[in-house]
Amino acid sequence: MRTINPVMITLFLTCIVIISTQSKIRKKRAWIIDSLTIEEENPGPFPYILDTINVERKYLVRFFLTGPGIDKDPQDVLSINARTGQVFVHKKVDYETHKNLSFKFEARDQNHKLDTNLGVEVKILDINDHAPVFTQNHYETTLTESVPQDSLVIRVSASDKDEPTSPNGTFNFLIDSVTPKTDNVEFYIKQNNTIGNIYFKGCLDYEKAQKYTLLIKATDNGDKIQLSSTCTVVLNIIDKNNHLPEITGQTGPRRIKERESGVEVLRLHVTDKDSSHSPAWRAKFTLYGDPGNNFKIQTDPKTNEGILTVIKAMDYEENALRNMTISVENEEPYFYCEVLSRTSGGLWKVDMFPKRSSTTVPVNITVEDVNDPPEFIPPVKKIYIRENTKIGTLIGKLEVIDPDKTSGDTFRFVKGEDKGNWVNVETDTGQIYVASVMDRESPLVNGAPYTVLVYAEEKAQSPQTGTGTLEIHLIDENDNIPLLVDDKVSMCLSDEKSMTEISAVDVDLPPYSAPFEFELLENDQVEGKWKILKINETTANLVTENTVYTGNYNIRIKILDKQGHGSVQNLSISVCNCTTNPKCGAGSFTAGPNFSAIGMMVLAFLLLLAILLMAFPQCIKQKKILILHDDVSGNIIKCNIEMPGTDCEVPFDQLHINKNGVMSEAFSKHSMHKGGSATSTENQVLGKTHWRGSTQHSYRLIKNCGMAESMSKNFTTHNIEDFKYFSKVLSKQIDQILHRLQAPEQELGDYEPHCYKYEGDPDEHPDENPDTISIPEIDFHPDILTDLDLRFSSLAAVCRPDLMSSPQKT
Repeated sequence: MRTINPVMITLFLTCIVIISTQSKIRKKRAWIIDSLTIEEENPGPFPYILDTINVERKYLVRFFLTGPGIDKDPQDVLSINARTGQVFVHKKVDYETHKNLSFKFEARDQNHKLDTNLGVEVKILDINDHAPVFTQNHYETTLTESVPQDSLVIRVSASDKDEPTSPNGTFNFLIDSVTPKTDNVEFYIKQNNTIGNIYFKGCLDYEKAQKYTLLIKATDNGDKIQLSSTCTVVLNIIDKNNHLPEITGQTGPRRIKERESGVEVLRLHVTDKDSSHSPAWRAKFTLYGDPGNNFKIQTDPKTNEGILTVIKAMDYEENALRNMTISVENEEPYFYCEVLSRTSGGLWKVDMFPKRSSTTVPVNITVEDVNDPPEFIPPVKKIYIRENTKIGTLIGKLEVIDPDKTSGDTFRFVKGEDKGNWVNVETDTGQIYVASVMDRESPLVNGAPYTVLVYAEEKAQSPQTGTGTLEIHLIDENDNIPLLVDDKVSMCLSDEKSMTEISAVDVDLPPYSAPFEFELLENDQVEGKWKILKINETTANLVTENTVYTGNYNIRIKILDKQGHGSVQNLSISVCNCTTNPKCGAGSFTAGPNFSAIGMMVLAFLLLLAILLMAFPQCIKQKKILILHDDVSGNIIKCNIEMPGTDCEVPFDQLHINKNGVMSEAFSKHSMHKGGSATSTENQVLGKTHWRGSTQHSYRLIKNCGMAESMSKNFTTHNIEDFKYFSKVLSKQIDQILHRLQAPEQELGDYEPHCYKYEGDPDEHPDENPDTISIPEIDFHPDILTDLDLRFSSLAAVCRPDLMSSPQKT
């Protein structure tokens, strides 16, 4: 027997102890114990010992645990006996929440000094505690029945919270049930990881099932148990046109009368198995064999019937029977699918080709004969004649026929609408005569043919009436002359030549109208004053010479058309000063610079300067007084010129007449000038009004000529009412004339005479003569003047010698 060396045995045992100790702990180093496991959802009882951690020391140590599962989430799952090192489990752990627990193990000596530090990892063992869950509990989709087999219906998806690499976390899909079960379709599912794609094979048929409900199940592959869940898929089928409409009957008269339209002839009854009022159900009809388009067929939206209607009247003589064909189909294209055979694997064998697309039926319509009205040949008769054709002239004849050939061609002709009563129609023969003069320029024509309606009536029982149209085209004649567009024109007075346009018009057509010839006929108002210059075919310029003055002129112009047909026409011309009358001379213009207008501007400036000078209330010059009588204080100035001199104006509104008709004393005092010069109001009343430019000598009353005194002294010897009336009439007429002439540039003595009117102007106000103040003879009493004192009598003798019994010596 071989002897064992004791030393070798000692070394061997020592190595075993060291290896055994290092598998558990390494002093003052972090060893990891990874052999600990906990099965999730372990039912206990709790607590139970998971394992024991030993540290071989000759001295006493205490054990501690810290980290997840102890003092961190999930807390209070594990604990350790501080003296023995036993590890206890106190409650369940969920694998789906915590896949492992990694915590720290510490061993400390009596002085609480760290002796050993270990990292401990406890693995949580998964169990099959979760079933697969679908993303949705309910799926819903739609498919049209015309889609082919192997089309995708819908996709479903699911997930499992168990370990995805373990059998507990993997699952399979299957179609658990289909409701309803039909023989035309079968559903199947293809899985791609967690997604299930659902397909079908066969033919979808809306008439067999409008909706399918599929129950889809997902089952995991757990070792001990298998868990599963389900979802519902609803498939709605949309109806398509997989059934053709069928014509099941015809109703209606199938007969129409000729010339009848807008009536229903026939109805076609249709049945269709597709959904009512859908495009797959609504019928669409097509009509064949109607070359004249006399009929139309349309669909009744409520009943789906075809309604045949005559829309254009038919003629029995042309076609007494109409043979047609009508086909019917749906608005939506036709689709057909039929299962031929079913196979256990793969797709089924189906037929998806249509056998027919429409249904056709023949239709026969009978046309019934009726009495047709006469027909005009042609329906519109055109007649070309010259205007102004002589009344009674035969211009044509109406012709009609009887389409039925039954009335013996006997008709009566009646004239209908004839706005101008231009024609007569013979009742028996249809001959057309001129009834009145036809004028192409009449507003009844207006550039278009003149139309007359005529009727032809059968002379048979139950007569019919036909209507025709007579269209008269009038040929133009030269029956109108060119006329002035405007026979009154106005022109501006000018130092240069002035002109205005004159135009003529002729309603006749070429060559009986333009171009026109204008000729100015000579007379005493034309020679050396006017001439005409032609501009174009219808217009000329009327030109004035510089010898034409303001006033009204009448000249004669001959205007001829292209054929020399025309007349002499009068043209009224008003020549006026456009600088003072802006409305004067509209449409006229001068042939050169208007120096007269420039002169008028200069004159206007000078007049403005004179007005400013006259604004100062002082007299520039005093007239020498002519003493006529020594026994009176008033005197009269005799002036041998038209202008009596310049005096200060006194407005007429300062002339006052008292209630008794006598001028007030205030007026008499106010009318005196410093130094005894004449008053302006008296000057205006007597000098301006009575003798302006009309007598060889002018007179002015000085110091009121004693007028107020004379009137006051003698007013009691006459009727006071007559005197008041005389004063009222006199003051009114003086007021009217003075207000019309109260302009600085027209004041006598300082400015040129006021222009009242031009030579040749019509007398628009004959009762307002600016040179005299007239008093109606029937209201004036001559005795008023004859009894006045010497001062007024002298003046009255000058003013009205015809009223003085013995003229006073002046």
